[in-house]
Amino acid sequence: MTVLCRLRHCHLSTPTLCRRFHDARVYKEDKRWPGWQVVVGIETHAQIKSRRKLFSGKITGTNPDEPPNKHVSPFDAAFPGTLPKLNSKCVDLAIRTALALKSDIQHRSSFDRKHYFYSDLPSGYQITQQYAPIALRGQLNIQMPNSSAVPVRIKQIQLEQDTAKSTLNPRKRISNIDLNRAGAGLMEIVSEPDLRSPEEAGMFVRTLQAVLRAIGASDGNMEQGSLRCDVNVSVNRVGRPPGTRCEIKNLNSVKFMMAAITHEIIRQRAILESASDLETCTVPQETRGFDENTFETYRLRSKEDAPDYRYMPDPNLGVLVLSQDRVQAIRDSLPELPWETRHRLREMYALSERDIDVLLSVDSGREVTFDGEKDVDGSGAVAMTHELLGQLSARKETFTDNSLTSDHLGELIDLVQNGTITGTSGKYLLRHMLAKPSSLRPAQITQQLRLTSLSSFSSSGHSNPTSTTDQELTTLCQAAITALPNEVAAVRAGNKNVMNKIVGRVMRESRGRADAKGVKALVEELILGGGDKS
Repeated sequence: MTVLCRLRHCHLSTPTLCRRFHDARVYKEDKRWPGWQVVVGIETHAQIKSRRKLFSGKITGTNPDEPPNKHVSPFDAAFPGTLPKLNSKCVDLAIRTALALKSDIQHRSSFDRKHYFYSDLPSGYQITQQYAPIALRGQLNIQMPNSSAVPVRIKQIQLEQDTAKSTLNPRKRISNIDLNRAGAGLMEIVSEPDLRSPEEAGMFVRTLQAVLRAIGASDGNMEQGSLRCDVNVSVNRVGRPPGTRCEIKNLNSVKFMMAAITHEIIRQRAILESASDLETCTVPQETRGFDENTFETYRLRSKEDAPDYRYMPDPNLGVLVLSQDRVQAIRDSLPELPWETRHRLREMYALSERDIDVLLSVDSGREVTFDGEKDVDGSGAVAMTHELLGQLSARKETFTDNSLTSDHLGELIDLVQNGTITGTSGKYLLRHMLAKPSSLRPAQITQQLRLTSLSSFSSSGHSNPTSTTDQELTTLCQAAITALPNEVAAVRAGNKNVMNKIVGRVMRESRGRADAKGVKALVEELILGGGDKS
């Protein structure tokens, strides 16, 4: 059954209280709860993928394996007299997110203090942008199976601080506080209540996750807490006024979020159906949590118990002014968005939607590193994807028929980007894995073929060479210097362009296992820092 619901006149005394957007979409009956309409809005908290925290300049401590309280500045710990300094990289990534979500960027925004007292907030307030956010009025289209695209409006995007991590020790009955995460940059992305089912909510989060990863604004890892969701849910009879919304806090997976929404729909519907008078019965407005063991929501606090956050402008932070040139520069450098990538793969390679989904899941944000920096050495996910498609085309094989799994392709890309192997070796390894399918993982094949990088100066900055590879690379460089005395003399005379010939010889002898930038730095050190060293 499909019913087009018309907007109703609201008889409330304050016009702004009328939730007229509630009936903006065409109602489609859900067989799970016939006669009832579900309204869902989502607040997403995405940790910004920056090396530094939002206001302190300290390294962002997001690695769960690091010792607690390692990356903490006096400002993070709320020492008296410390002042915030805004991280411009976080602002640029927020602008990039706003552009990707087609939002109106506010050229003047400001910061507020949100006061509440909890052990994971040393200062007693969180710096946020409640009243003058950096962006307003965006939109994200989600694609449901066998359906047209559903536009979901974005109410606002705001910058704010993350809190510390609190871990309960049940034996000692105390909570341990880790300040590594305190002060890390967050974006709160608030949607309008345009979603109508748990599945639409799940697709919204997955689509937003893909966008954030594609532009490098956040890694979107819900399991590690860098993407968290608060969900507002209400139900009402079709044709009736909107129901009372209940908020479910801190959902850290799409699966749990969909389960929480489903349980909340059933719970609210049961309350309304059991009432003797549906006209006057309402669901109590509450903030609720979600039990991952029972897949049920539970009461945290009622509306009456909700804290008064006592928002006030932050006196230590002035107005954030964004120039048109800055916004345009970020717009011009915006990476390819998921729907653009999908269209390109469909048009250029005639791939099926399933194959495109696999490739997009392999990329998953690997192409953009911290602070929005691109993988400049050309050896990232996009380069490897093109190499794979080119090899399959040369072999006259389809993507569906190829023997390389998405898991193995992802691991291969990681080997290149963390400096374990070079981009050249990565392409060789890819061709080898296609020609000789094996159950061995790429890291194991790398060891078998002796493809491990020799460079101690990886351009990616992530290599972890051993003393053996250092010595082997040094030996190759010294051999090239000995074999090319005229070029060495020219370099010492000031002609550094000749050094490329020496570097080229080392690259050939290493069979692509050396990083060109690292080789150049080492050759220059050996020639100009002390000559031939035996």
